[in-house]
Amino acid sequence: MPLSPPVARSHLHDRHVVFRGYRRDDGLWDIEAELRDTKTAPFEIPGEGRWAAGQPIHGMAIRLTVDSDTVVHAIEVAMDHFPHGPCPQAMAPMQRMVGSRLARGWRRAIEQHLGGIQGCAHLRELLFNMATAAFQTMVQDVTPVDPEHPPPHLGKCLTWDFDGPVVEKHYPKFYLRDARREG
Repeated sequence: MPLSPPVARSHLHDRHVVFRGYRRDDGLWDIEAELRDTKTAPFEIPGEGRWAAGQPIHGMAIRLTVDSDTVVHAIEVAMDHFPHGPCPQAMAPMQRMVGSRLARGWRRAIEQHLGGIQGCAHLRELLFNMATAAFQTMVQDVTPVDPEHPPPHLGKCLTWDFDGPVVEKHYPKFYLRDARREG
């Protein structure tokens, strides 16, 4: 699905983000995320360093190990490339996320444990989206804990609108027509 033709411009920056999900032989799940930032021309941060075109400025990865209830059992972090000396100090606080759940409240838990100067903005950015990657990885095996309550993804986007055709088709029990809401 192409975008419209752009106006004349100069390509300056690339950010590559990749998420991968794995089912482990021990019954747990590994969700991994990587972030890599590069510039298209030499880049310098005075007093910090110089980078050649294409050389990573940021290069970091996270592995979350979760159970079928999406509770974080372990977290591993790597920072192979970073622009400032103190950056690696943000890895140790990531352990505060162990015991958190990749469900409702995930972003709140990230902000509580790693927000502001407690952590790294780039690692938080990866963590935010790791919940979605986990859901996409585990979707075949995740069954509602309580069949009387809708799955947590319903009502969170246009496609999963309780009044929409996709919910009506896949989750008819939770499909709500306007008339039902009013009645």
